[in-house]
Amino acid sequence: MENNNEGQELDLNQLMLVRREKLDKLKQEGKDPYQITKFNRTHKSKEIIDNYEELEGKEVVVAGRLMAKRIMGKASFCHIQDGEGKIQSYVSINELGEESYKAFKEDDIGDIIGIKGFVFKTKTGEVSIHAKEVTLLSKSLRPLPEKFHGLKDTDLRYRQRYVDLIVNPEVKDTFRKRTEIIKEMRRILDEKEYIEVETPILNTIAGGASARPFITHHNTLDIDMYLRIATELYLKRLIVGGFDRVYEIGRIFRNEGMDLKHNPEFTSIELYQAYADLEDMMNITEELITKTAMKVLGKTKITYQGQEIDLTPGSWRRITMIDAVKEATGVDFHTINTDEEAMKAAKEAGVPVDPIKTTRGDIIAAFFDEKVEETLIQPTFIYEYPIENSPLAKKMENDERMTQRFELFIGGREYANAFAELNDPIDQYERFLAQVKQREAGDDEANMMDTDFVTALEYGMPPTGGMGMGIDRLVMLLTDEASIRDVLFFPTMKPLNNN
Repeated sequence: MENNNEGQELDLNQLMLVRREKLDKLKQEGKDPYQITKFNRTHKSKEIIDNYEELEGKEVVVAGRLMAKRIMGKASFCHIQDGEGKIQSYVSINELGEESYKAFKEDDIGDIIGIKGFVFKTKTGEVSIHAKEVTLLSKSLRPLPEKFHGLKDTDLRYRQRYVDLIVNPEVKDTFRKRTEIIKEMRRILDEKEYIEVETPILNTIAGGASARPFITHHNTLDIDMYLRIATELYLKRLIVGGFDRVYEIGRIFRNEGMDLKHNPEFTSIELYQAYADLEDMMNITEELITKTAMKVLGKTKITYQGQEIDLTPGSWRRITMIDAVKEATGVDFHTINTDEEAMKAAKEAGVPVDPIKTTRGDIIAAFFDEKVEETLIQPTFIYEYPIENSPLAKKMENDERMTQRFELFIGGREYANAFAELNDPIDQYERFLAQVKQREAGDDEANMMDTDFVTALEYGMPPTGGMGMGIDRLVMLLTDEASIRDVLFFPTMKPLNNN
């Protein structure tokens, strides 16, 4: 096996050497392709194919990557690939002349070339370009993956996304849809008079979520700083300042594990609306997803990893966390009022409990995580969360142990998190203190004390609804991708030993 790998490596090195020799020869002849700074193309491949009747016989100039070439003596066919697709070209010695045709035959698969010629159809009906000029624009010094096997190794695809996009053009469709999804969400919010804003990525306090931060150091100030784990606290400061509707689409950084659903950096959207409640947030969350699905897919009934999911507006279920736990397990936390009773119920049900999270509220959340979450396939809003894991949400009026918070679940995964935002500065300060105690007890995901945010609340924040959604997961849902790495151009990867 080792000898075979060595042989493959040797073959690759030989191919690269041949290409470098071709480049050296071009440079010696004063034809260095890397010296070309601009190429004026007039059309793209799809535009020509879609508008053949209008363009037949007319001169066009295209450019792209040489993906296939068939040399047939004094005439050849080739395919070039641009950002929109592929188009065929007919290249002959009669049109190019002997010297230019010889140069074309020396071009390698993967080279970037420009073609000037007129549009026609071959005898087989394929829209093509009859080349009058061929220009080498950039030399590819590495051969592309073998034609019939392509780039299938997922690890290599993620590490070398540029090659993945070249040889697996269907991957581009996922990322085009990602862009459409974000554009549509912006359009919906802009029409509702939300203002898009930007808040700091470098923070002196990691807050707004329960997560471990990345720590860096600011040399001039000589202080440690944190990459943001949420945009929440700065956005709510803007609500205090008088912006009634704000949102931010931005990168979030959490120093946590990596799996099919998690990447250390990801994109979220958070929005806040003054004078709005939890129901308003449910409504706008549902609207954002259903309208985006219609815009990008043209439908609201979709299939995700073999599961039929109905995103049709009005069909989304709403149920409290305690009722969802009771429905799934038969355990009714309305009748369980002490931490001891809750621990007993967890033991009897086989629900694991974190040693530093042993209150009734903690155990309700543990029951939900263990027994309920994965069963929520159709869109479901779970609301009324324990106060222990909702330090930024308002208490329920009828039960101060629970909060006005919801999370949206689809396909057994969480997609959005929302609060009727806590605007009582005294209550907020006390909850921060409780979070600090949890941190001191060993919970490195607990919130830090943010006295400036408390100060902002002391100036008065109106009743406010807030919602955060992971855009990457939404893209996964709407493109039927199983892994978050398939919707990130450049996911985080462990460096190779030789890199």
